Amino acid sequence: MSESASAAAQVPDDAVIDVRGVHYAVDGRPIFSGLDIAARRGLITAVMGPSGTGKTTLLRLITGQIYADRGVVSVFGRDVGTLGSRELYATRQRMGMLFQNGALLTDIDVFENVAFPVREHSDLPEPLIRNLVLTKLEAVGLRGAAHLMPGELSGGMARRVALARAIVMDPEVLIYDEPFVGLDPISLGVILRLIKQMNDALKITSIVVSHDVHEIETIADYSYLLSEGRVVASGTPAELARSDAPTVRQFMTGGAEGPVRFHYPAKDYATELLESPR
Repeated sequence: MSESASAAAQVPDDAVIDVRGVHYAVDGRPIFSGLDIAARRGLITAVMGPSGTGKTTLLRLITGQIYADRGVVSVFGRDVGTLGSRELYATRQRMGMLFQNGALLTDIDVFENVAFPVREHSDLPEPLIRNLVLTKLEAVGLRGAAHLMPGELSGGMARRVALARAIVMDPEVLIYDEPFVGLDPISLGVILRLIKQMNDALKITSIVVSHDVHEIETIADYSYLLSEGRVVASGTPAELARSDAPTVRQFMTGGAEGPVRFHYPAKDYATELLESPR
C-alpha cells in the first residue's frame, strides 16, 4: 500500500487512463488538489472515497465533459484537454458507461435501449443489430426480457440492461458509476459477478467508482482512496485493509470518528444560534 506521495509514482507502461497532477475547483471550492490515478490495461481499478470527494467528477474529467484547471487527464495516450470535438467523440466511442441510476430511456423497450448506441454509431443491417443485442442481453441473463419496458423492470434488472447497453459496442474501457446503489443482496451479487466476468471475458479495462468497501474488495485488482482532493492511499484491496493510516482505517471500517468529518465546515454552533436573523 502506498500513501499519496508514492501514488504520484511513475506511470505504468500499460496505463490506459492516467490522471496526473490534476487540480479542479467549482466556484472557487477545490474538488481536486493534485490528483494522481492510473487505470492499467485489463484490470479492474476501484476509486473509493466518502460522499462528496469528487468520484463522479473524476469520471466527467475522464470522459471530457469537463476539463481540469491544471494537470493532465490522458486517455488512450491522448490528453483529453487538447482533443477537438471530433477526436473527443471518437474517444468516447471507445468507452462504455454504466450510469449511477442506469439511465435507461423510458419510452422504448429493453431491446431498443441496448440497440440505441449501435443505431447511433453504425450502419449495421437490422439482422446483425438483432443478433448483437440479443447476444449482449444473453450475457447479462435478460434475453427473455427484450420486449419489456424499463418501468416493468426491477432495479437489478434495469442495472443489468444498462450494462448490456454499455458493452454493446465492445468498448476498450468500461466505467461504472456507483453500480451497487439501491440493489438488494441478490442483485448486488449478480452485478458483482457480471463486472468480474465481463472484465475477464472481454479483456477490457474497468474503472469502478464506489463507496461500498466490502463489495469492491471482492472484484478490484487495485484501489485508490480519495480524500480532501487527492489520493490518500492506493494498493490492492488486501493492502488497504491492512493499512493503519487514520483516514484509511476510518473509511475501511466505517468509523464515525476520524479525519473525515461528518459536519460541513461552519462557524461556532452556539454563536450562530445567538446571532440576529438577517
